[in-house]
Amino acid sequence: MADAAFRSAVDLVGAIRRRELGSRELLERLLARVERLNPRINAVVTLDVARARRRADAADRAVARGEPLGALHGLPMTIKDVMETAGLRTTSGAEIYRDHLPAADATAVARLVAAGAVVFGKTNTPTFAMDCQTYNGVFGTTSNPWDTSRAVGGSSGGSAAALAAGLTPLELGTDIGGSIRNPAHYCGVYGHKPSFGIVPMRGYIPPSPGSLGDTDINVIGPLARSADDLAVALDVLAGPDDARAVAWRLTLPAARHSALRDYRVAAWLDDPACPTDGAVGDRLQAAVDAVAAAGARVDDRARPGFDLRAAYRDYYQLLCLAASGTMDEEQFASFAGFGDGIPDDTDDVIARYARASTRRHRHWLALNEARERHRRLWAALFREHDVLLCPVTPVAAIPHDHNPNWTARTLEVNGSARPYEDQIVWPGIVGLAYLPATVAPVGRTPGGLPVGIQIVGPYLEDRTPIDFARRLADVCGGFEVPPGFEE
Repeated sequence: MADAAFRSAVDLVGAIRRRELGSRELLERLLARVERLNPRINAVVTLDVARARRRADAADRAVARGEPLGALHGLPMTIKDVMETAGLRTTSGAEIYRDHLPAADATAVARLVAAGAVVFGKTNTPTFAMDCQTYNGVFGTTSNPWDTSRAVGGSSGGSAAALAAGLTPLELGTDIGGSIRNPAHYCGVYGHKPSFGIVPMRGYIPPSPGSLGDTDINVIGPLARSADDLAVALDVLAGPDDARAVAWRLTLPAARHSALRDYRVAAWLDDPACPTDGAVGDRLQAAVDAVAAAGARVDDRARPGFDLRAAYRDYYQLLCLAASGTMDEEQFASFAGFGDGIPDDTDDVIARYARASTRRHRHWLALNEARERHRRLWAALFREHDVLLCPVTPVAAIPHDHNPNWTARTLEVNGSARPYEDQIVWPGIVGLAYLPATVAPVGRTPGGLPVGIQIVGPYLEDRTPIDFARRLADVCGGFEVPPGFEE
């Protein structure tokens, strides 16, 4: 069991089924690693040891009795601390929920548990999952296993860090602006943002506990150390909620191809509206070159037919409107009218946020119409190409920057300062169109930081980018263990 901490979830479940490895044995291994290694990075913030041990013991007894077993039977795992877990506190990184003990699991969590997963802890997130770094006043800062002076991304930062450090074999995150994809890229793991609407959001905070409506653009999806693990987790998670399941079923189509050489690939690795740093861009280009060398047809001029800056502007306004539901009346009133008369793309970040967050419903309707036009352009691209490869963010993992004036934060791209929000531009245009996207590690920068590539697929064809990520690992990249976290 020397390598158990870094074996894939699929492999571990198979070993438990064959009784080569016990669920309780694996759990104890992971708990020992959390005790020993988690203080370095602060990824796992809440544990549920006693109950996890009982569930792991029950999983082992079920195997011994020859009972039918679920797809994740006996697999210990952690959950991002924004999804409700029955009897296990769920804070969303916010002081007001420091002691929140949900009565029931979020729908997605319940599906993992029903498939046999043994939830043993929660992982860190920025306050209300609203940052590209992971720190909050409840649990503090999560640091990157590759370089603890650097951030893990956000908002599923604890999830990605725990996977990279071998503290958990599978994670459940969320994504509205790259919150699965950004941390996967920064920490060198895999992540999948599903097509919007295929995984129920019930039990996600924010909005407040007990809310029934879904948040626009936001999705729940898996993070892992292999594409195979993403595929298995998505099979467990995807499907209509109980109310819709009365009449609806979800059957995701198979991947478009079964060999890398058969894929038709569009590559969009840089854009003046959001330049890619050379250290990241070189790794992305090397991955594209490897794909071409494997026989795939690569087109580096294909685009969805819209301007990146314009698409991001539409996304940003819809994102702000989606997030405005978490504001209290006083906050909303202070913003209302503040940005009136200011252009949507003003450089005044506060005014732009205030304007976007307080638009009228008629503006949302116009933005939604713009979204549908973007979706049509993406669909046209995917009639000629199977996937589009693009950056996740322009840079590798950034240094910790907790400046409370977040408008003053910047990124360094090719020696020049760029806006902090450039981290959500590439994820945002994909989320705007409700598309699936998988992040796969493709190597490291000269400074040793991981680089992930974003593989965008057609709407509801989630299996295609996941399959492409699987095959990409055969020619470049794949998960690597950060130095100092080996067995």
